[in-house]
Amino acid sequence: MSFIDQLAELEKAKAKLAQAEAKLSADRVAALSKLPSDYGYSNLNDFIKALKEADGKGVKKVKGPKADKAPKAPKAPKASKGKRAKITDEVKAQVKALAEAGKTGQEIAKELGISQPSVQNIKKAFGMVKTRSVAQVDAPVVVAEPAV
Repeated sequence: MSFIDQLAELEKAKAKLAQAEAKLSADRVAALSKLPSDYGYSNLNDFIKALKEADGKGVKKVKGPKADKAPKAPKAPKASKGKRAKITDEVKAQVKALAEAGKTGQEIAKELGISQPSVQNIKKAFGMVKTRSVAQVDAPVVVAEPAV
């Protein structure tokens, strides 16, 4: 069998496979469209609702009063990627107190669940951060001339 004959045979096999896939797809659609009536449902939406209920995902639980449970204590803000921590006046006061106690910015951020830049900004707002100053140089600037 020549190379060209093998290619022709391969193309025939691909065409036959494509026909089989198309027939399978059509048969699947026909079988799926019959499912609601096969199980006694008049429309697709009722059938889907029944499927969801059977799976447990379609049933909504009604939440009532929880008299037996004590209210939860509020959680401390956490610094997590993608969520911003709420910076309240209380958090600002805690940052100030911890900074005055000698804690580092990293320690404060970890303890309060806020970012280090937030700690730095709070400290700056309280005047607890030294600003950088640019040293002025009175010496003249010397520019090298190109050699000729």
